[in-house]
Amino acid sequence: MESSEGRLATAVRAPELARLFESDGPFASVYLTTVGDVENAGQRSMAHWKTVRGDLEQAGAPGDVLDAVEALVPDAHHEGACLGVVAGSPLLHVEHHRRPPPADVGRWAPLPSVLPLVRWRQDAPPVVVVLADRRGADLVALRRDRPEVAREAGGEDFPLTKVHAGGWSSRRYDERVERTWEENAEDVAAEVARLAHQVGARLVLAAGDERALALLEREIDPRLADRLVTVEGGRGAGAGGVDDEAVAALVAEAVAADTSAVVDVFEEERGQHDRAADGTAATVEALARAAVDALLLADDLVEDDRTAWFGPAPTSLATSPDDLRAMGVEAPTEAPLVDVLLRAALGTSAGVRLVPADRAPRDGVGAVLRWSS
Repeated sequence: MESSEGRLATAVRAPELARLFESDGPFASVYLTTVGDVENAGQRSMAHWKTVRGDLEQAGAPGDVLDAVEALVPDAHHEGACLGVVAGSPLLHVEHHRRPPPADVGRWAPLPSVLPLVRWRQDAPPVVVVLADRRGADLVALRRDRPEVAREAGGEDFPLTKVHAGGWSSRRYDERVERTWEENAEDVAAEVARLAHQVGARLVLAAGDERALALLEREIDPRLADRLVTVEGGRGAGAGGVDDEAVAALVAEAVAADTSAVVDVFEEERGQHDRAADGTAATVEALARAAVDALLLADDLVEDDRTAWFGPAPTSLATSPDDLRAMGVEAPTEAPLVDVLLRAALGTSAGVRLVPADRAPRDGVGAVLRWSS
C-alpha cells in the first residue's frame, strides 16, 4: 500500500500563488468568461467585463488597477474560456483556463481570491502523450500553464519489416528486425522517462502499434509503470493521434482517485486521533503552528460567507480579532475564511486539496498534519 506521504503528494503546492499574498492589498480578483468559439468573441468578453468592472468600481477598486485588467480582456479569448487575474498595484498574476467560470467574479478585498487557481492546478495535472510505432514515437507533454513540449524518440528503421519467407536466413533477418524494434522501444522508454520526470507527469497515455506498445510497457521506467495507460489512437498521417475527450476523461478519473486518496489519509489519521485537524477551529490552530501538511477544503466553499482574521505573517490567523491580538497582532484584518486559510497553507508550504462536500471534514475544513498533535 502506498504511504500516506505518497498519497498526499498530489495536494497542490503552489509557491507562485503564495507570493501573491506577500504584496500589500487590497486586491482585485477577477474570473471572467472569455469564450472564443463564438461570433465577436472579444466584444462579448468586454460585455462581461463591463458588468464586473462596475461591481469593482462600486467596491472601491481604483481606476488604474481596473484599466490594467481591462487591457487584457479583448484578446483573452485566444488563450482560453476564462481569464483569471489577481491585480493590485501593479498587476500581479494572469492565467487562462479552458473552461468558462460558473459565473463571472470580481472582488475587491484585503486578500486575493485564489481558490479557482488552486482548482485549476488540481484539475489539470501534467500529462505525457506517446504515439508509438515500431520506428519510435512522438511525445508531447501537456501542461496547464506552459507551452507543450514535443519530443521524438527512436528512429532506427533498418531492418524494420519481417520478410516471412522461411528458412535460416529469414529467421536471422527477422531477429534483426525484432532487435530494431526493441532498440527503438528502449529509446522511446528512456525519452518518456526524461520528459515525464521533467514535467512531473501524472499520467503517460500511450497509443499506436500494438507491438510497439507492448515493448514500451516492458521497457518503461518502473516508477512510471502505474501511470502508463494505453489508449486508442496512432502515429503518423491519418492515424488521428489520440482523442481529446478520452484524454480529458482519463485525467478526470486520475484526479478523482488522487482526491479520494488524500481524503483516505485524512480519515485514517482522524480515526487514529493522530495527525488530523477536523473543523475550522482545529485547522486554524494547526495553521498558526505551521503544522499542516495538507489542507482539505470542501469544493463548495467558493460560496462560503464565513470570515477570519489575519496579520502580517502567514501564521498570523484566528477566528476572532481578540485571539489575534493575544498573539501580538496590533491591527487584525478581516477577510473571507477560505482566503485566510489558503494564505496560511500556501505560505507555510502546505499542500491544498479540494474534496467533495460529502467527504469533506467538519465545517468543510480540515487538515493532515506534519506531526502528531
